[in-house]
Order: sequence, then C-alpha cells, then structure tokens
Amino acid sequence: MASIKIIQRTKALSSGLFPIFLRVTKDRKSKFISLNLACEKSQWNSSKSEFRKNFIDYRQFNETLGDIKKRAEKIISDALAEQDDITLDEFHDRFFDFKLDKKLTFLQAFDEYITELTTSNRTGNARYYSDSKRSFENFLNGKTVSFKEVTPKLLKEYEVFLRSNGNSDTGVAAKMRAIRTVFNDGIKKNYTKPEHYPFNVYKISKLKKTNNKRAISTNAVKKIIQLDINKNPHLIDSKNYFLFSYYTRGMNFYDMMLLKWDNIKEGKIQYVRRKTKTAFTIEILNPVAEILAYYKAQKRPTDYVFPILLRNNMTPMQIENRKAKTLKRYNKQLKEIASKCGIEEKLTSYVARHSFATNLKQKGISTDIISEAMGHQNLAITQSYLKDLENNVIDDAMKSLLDEK
Repeated sequence: MASIKIIQRTKALSSGLFPIFLRVTKDRKSKFISLNLACEKSQWNSSKSEFRKNFIDYRQFNETLGDIKKRAEKIISDALAEQDDITLDEFHDRFFDFKLDKKLTFLQAFDEYITELTTSNRTGNARYYSDSKRSFENFLNGKTVSFKEVTPKLLKEYEVFLRSNGNSDTGVAAKMRAIRTVFNDGIKKNYTKPEHYPFNVYKISKLKKTNNKRAISTNAVKKIIQLDINKNPHLIDSKNYFLFSYYTRGMNFYDMMLLKWDNIKEGKIQYVRRKTKTAFTIEILNPVAEILAYYKAQKRPTDYVFPILLRNNMTPMQIENRKAKTLKRYNKQLKEIASKCGIEEKLTSYVARHSFATNLKQKGISTDIISEAMGHQNLAITQSYLKDLENNVIDDAMKSLLDEK
C-alpha cells in the first residue's frame, strides 16, 4: 500500500525558498515529484501539509495542493481496483500522463500560470494575475468554464460586469490582457486549440486608455514643498518620496524602495531601472540632497536609502508584500497631502513621473530629451505621457488668435 503526502524539502533553492514536493512512499522507498512551488519555512504548515495564511493567496494554492493529492490518490485507488501492484516509477508515469491528458478548466490553468510566476520569484506579476483571476472568478460566480467556453460573448459579458463595478477602460484592458496571456499559455501547453482563441474577435485594442490628467503643475509641486511638516509629521515620508521621485526624473516607487546608499556616488545617483533595465546616472539636485541627508541621519541598520525595506536580505515574496503595504499607505497619504495643499488633481505615486515629463515640456524642453531622461525605449511612449499637455498648448495657441487686433 502506497502513502501520499505533500511536503516541504529541507534544502533551499537559490532563491532562499524551500520547494514543495509530492512524496509517494511504497515498501519503504519514496518518490519525490516537484510541484513547482516554494515558500519560506514560516509559510508552511508541515502537520497539515498546506500553506499558512502569510503566504500570498494561500487559499487558492491550498486548493491546488488538495487537487494534486486527490489526483495522486486516485491513481493509487484505480491501481488497487485493477489489482495492479503499481511501482513508484509507474506511479510517476501515470501522474504525468494524467496531467498531459487531463482537460484543465480555464481557472485551473490560471492557477497553474500564477504558480509558475510565484516559483520563478516574479512575485509582482503573480499578484497582478492573482487579482485578475479573482475578478474573473467573481464574475463566473461559481461556474466552471473550459478554454472553449471563454468566448468573445463571455468576454463581452465580463466587460459589462467590470464596468458595472466601476472599472475604467484601463482597468478592463488590464484584466483582459491577463486572460489573454493565460489563454496563449494554454495554447502553448496544448490545453486548447488555436481555433478557440477568442481575442481574434474580442479586441482589447478597442479599450482606449482614458486620458486621465496625471500631471500637476510646478505651482502644485511648490505647494507640496511648502507643506508644513511640523503640523503633519506623519506625512514626512510620503512628501519626501513624491519630491524625490519628481526631482530624479520620475523614479518609480519600486526603484526607490530598492535604492541603496551604494547607488549614491560623487554627487550622482546611479541605478538600473528594474522595469526596463535602463542604467541611469542622475545629478543630485538640492531638494534631493536634503532628502538624502534626512534619511542618512537616521542611521538605520540597512543598506537601503528609504525606510521601506526594514532589513537586508529579504526574500522576493517579503519584498513584494512590503511594497504592496507601503505603496498603499503612500497613495492614501498623497490624497491627504493633496487635500491639505489645495491640489484638485488626483495625487498618486505615478503623478510625480508624469509631472516631471509634463513640466519639462511646458518649459520648452524637446520630447526626445525628455524621452532620454525618462529612459523610454521610443518617443511614442513619451508622447503618450505628454498628450494632454500638447492638446492644452494647442488650445492656448488657438485662443491667442482672439488677442489679435
């Protein structure tokens, strides 16, 4: 009689996480099958063979583990029913044959894709796809759908559902892109056929991005600079993060979070942008120097400039969780800063980057220089940042015709 258990191995991966395996034991010999999952020691409950609550989307992954165990148990029970004394090698072959032959539901394929992202430490992407899958799951309301049933009609119904829940074109497009990626992955893995691909009919490109005016003027930036922090001490970090980003060519929050004192050299900030892998060397302006001096004086026992990552050598999952928690608080406090400064525009972490580009353009700096300053791969990206500004400049030019005598 074979026994089945899901375990965490004691030897860590290069990422520092410990892998999860399916262990099948028979006649005092064991076969270990990798489940392409890994976590920290503190995130695994060995007595229950499941993830603890501090693991991202633990319920979803525990359901996946339950399905895997049921599948393994079925292989054993089928062999017993057939009076077949199955060997460990035969179990291994049947386990993977079953996987190849089985027809995954679309949500199961979604789970599998998220698992692969998590295992490869792409934790930010894993969170995005987890959120997208949860939204689609809420829309389905318990209904199970195959790849074939993810039709253009179903996607249109999902779009209506999203809009009824307050999603903009941008939000709808983001969730649809997640579904499209999982579908493409399913085609590659032979879970479905190319002829069932729904995005030949349902076009995500029709979801035009709303032109939210994300930039604020130089006068608004001055109001943030002048905010009396003695009266609002709880806002000091959020004020600093925003101004630091604005005066460092729109450095994004993730790169700020990972910025180390080693990146500060001879009056310059030298770093590689995580998203595009572009190397930057940025001159330290006076507002940035003051912010750096403020955090240098704190003498925290970490290598990081800002008090976001509170210790060195955090795992990718810990970094991702910390980023999500801090960014949420940061954006919440930016709303408070906007209110106190009398800024009507919506203030978020990304506004600093747009404002840097827009205000440079307003001062007559050419688009190609702004593009290079921001590390964009082409001018089209920069022009999308500046679209609202350019329209306003044209409108003002048209109004100037009325001044002619």
